[in-house]
Order: sequence, then structure tokens, then C-alpha cells
Amino acid sequence: MHTDLTQGSVTRSMLGFAWPLILGNLLQQLYNVADTLIVGRFLGAGALAAVGSSFTLMTFLTSVLLGLCMGSGAVFSLLWGARKEEELNSFLLVGAATLAVAALALGLLQPILTALKIPGEIRAEMAAYLRIIFLGLGFAFVYNYMAALLRSLGNAVLPLLMLGGAALLNVALDLFFVLVLGLGVPGTALATVLAQGASAAGLSVCCLKWAPQLRPQRRHCRFRRDIARRIAGYSILTCLQQSVMNFGILMIQGLVNSFGVNVMAAFAAAVKIDAFAYMPVQDFGNAFSTFIAQNYGAGETGRIRRGIRSGTVTALAFCVVSSAVVAGFAPALMGLFVPPEETEILAVGVEYLRIEGVCYCGIGCLFLLYGLYRAIGRPGLSLVLTVISLGTRVVLAYALAPLPAFGLKAIWWAIPIGWGLADLTGFLWYRFVVLRRGI
Repeated sequence: MHTDLTQGSVTRSMLGFAWPLILGNLLQQLYNVADTLIVGRFLGAGALAAVGSSFTLMTFLTSVLLGLCMGSGAVFSLLWGARKEEELNSFLLVGAATLAVAALALGLLQPILTALKIPGEIRAEMAAYLRIIFLGLGFAFVYNYMAALLRSLGNAVLPLLMLGGAALLNVALDLFFVLVLGLGVPGTALATVLAQGASAAGLSVCCLKWAPQLRPQRRHCRFRRDIARRIAGYSILTCLQQSVMNFGILMIQGLVNSFGVNVMAAFAAAVKIDAFAYMPVQDFGNAFSTFIAQNYGAGETGRIRRGIRSGTVTALAFCVVSSAVVAGFAPALMGLFVPPEETEILAVGVEYLRIEGVCYCGIGCLFLLYGLYRAIGRPGLSLVLTVISLGTRVVLAYALAPLPAFGLKAIWWAIPIGWGLADLTGFLWYRFVVLRRGI
């Protein structure tokens, strides 16, 4: 059930490991896309704006647990590549962080909504949606933790199967709660939480049955300072990277909110399309990271370099195809979420997609750089690249968007400019530092 990425064809190994990740994450997006589609079509622009803005806030707050899970997975990949199977013992750490995030989010929900400049007409719906989501955050933690560890062993199929079933369940529950029971926006949140609970339970059972490396044993009860320090180093830095990235996105969401409900609705639909478009290369970047980490742990320097070359070509090919589809079919894609009579919402969304769509190669390279530096024990550099990307985005957007000559276009163009500057920094570090150290 596990994949050894230190042997066999470089490109075939990465693609073979990547495709379940790509398909799995596309299914993951169905959780929120199903909410967005049903809300946009049946509940109106206000409800669409509420759910879309909720997703941005939810992503930021859950970035803590996702970063911790990714960091634990990176350490386990290194140990697996070096043939040193160890129990990570990070479950309690990540679980405690999850409970803390959920408690803080629930306690500070109203001040957070005020800080995000949420319009009064959608504030109650957004608060109701988020309360349910945050109460079910533990399910998201269990799934992502188990999935990260299984993927670090080279097993991306089990998380995919669980996620596929959960995504279908979410769609069915969305339709039932909204169209049959008339629960509105809270019904979509309840559907998401129940589906996440099903995927968490299913994957936990699979881990205990088919991954003996993950079963707690008596020897794992002893505290290992060296392992704990390693886990903390990777997890905390990866957590900070995820948090910084999503905080920047949250700040952009706050600026978008100041332009009114129609712009919020357009942005909510467009970013869902955006996420789908570059999700394959993001997941390929995660597969690339696992490949690099296993080979780095095994000391396979030549294989790492071949993997970097092959990974770059493959990622750019993904991005070119995505750019062509999104830029070429932007009106039709927006029309999936928004009725044709909402002309302003459609126009704003199409403008966003055509600007972002032609620049996906920038985010594709950035995902590879994140994965590379996380895999070779430099998660701090991934954090630096994130700060450059998001910092540039936030500074340019807030400086130029209020000016009549720029407006919303400043927000849209600030995003790819940030990607480009981060890419340049990451490439220069690789060229003049990493290569000179023999990697």
C-alpha cells in the first residue's frame, strides 16, 4: 500500500504518486464548491457573499492545523526514506492546537466579522455558517492528520477514496438540507461538517488496519527529545507559512469586502474557479516534496536533481493548460455559479479570472519551491517566500486599490506580481546556495 519514491523512473514515480493527490484535492474542493453552487443558484447573491467570505476566514483559521499536519508528514517522509520508522507522536500536539483555534474563533467571531468589514445584510448568515463549521473543526483535523502521515509513506490512495465518498455525501446533504428542509446557509455548513466527520472516521479505521507504522505501541510512549524537536521545527515553521499565507489572503478579502456585496459575490465564485485551476499543480508540488524528502533522506542527490528538472517541466505544463482553460472560458465558468441576470457580478468575476488565469505559471513554480525547501530541511525559507508573495500582494493592493485609476484591478494584479517576486527569490537561493552545497 506504500510507495518507495527512491527507486524507479523519476517522472513516473512523481506522477504516479501525484494523481491521487490531485484527484483527492479536487474532491476536497467539492465541499466548498457544492456550497457555493447551491447557495449562488438557490439562495441569492447575499448568501453567496456570506459563504464565500466564510471560506476565506475558515481557511485562515484552519491553516494552523494544516501546517502542523504537513510538517509532521515531512518529517515522516525523511524517516521513511532513511529506513528509520518512528512514531511521530504529534497527534496530541496538533489536536490541542485544533481545539485552541476552534475555541478562539467561536469566542471572537463577532469582532472578527467587524474587522473584515462584513456588510450588515449578510452578517447574521455568515456568523451562523461559521459557528457550525468551527464546531466541526475536529473532524477536519483527524482527516488531515491521518492523510498527511499516509501520504508521507507513499500511500495517497486511501485518503483519496475516503475523500471521494465524503464529497459525494456532502453534495447529497447540501441538496437535502437546502432544497428539501429549507435550512438555508446553516444547512450547507451542517452538510460539510457531517461529510468531514464521515471521512475522518473512515480514514482512521483504515490507518489502524493497513498502516502498522502508525499504530501506537508501548515504545512510542517514551518521550524522545530529538524526534520531538524535529517535529516541532518542521511543523511550527510550516504552520507559520500556512498561517502567513492565509492571513494575507484574509487581508485581501477584507479589502474586497469594502467594495460591496456584488464584488464579494463575484470574488467568492471566482476564487473557487481559481482554486480548481491551480489545484493540480499545488498537489503535484506536494507529491514533488514527498519525492524530494524520501530521496534526501536516502542520500540520492542525483535523483533529486533529476526530480527537480522533471518536476519543473511537468508543473509548467499543468499551468499552461489551466491558463488556457480559465482565460478562454471565464464567462462560462462564472455562469456556473451566478445567474445570467447578475451582470455586474459576472463582469467582475470574469475580469479577475482573466488576469489571474494568464499567470498560473507563477503560482506553479512557487508551489514547487515550497515543496523543495520543506523537503530538504529548510521550511524557514518557504516561510520567507510566503512573506514576500503575500506581503507584496497586500502592500500593492492596499496602496493602489483606493485610487480611482486602479480600483479592483490593483487587487487582481497584485497577486501575480507577488508570485513572481517570490519565485525569483526562491530560484536565486537555489542557484547560489543550494547547488553549492551539493544538492
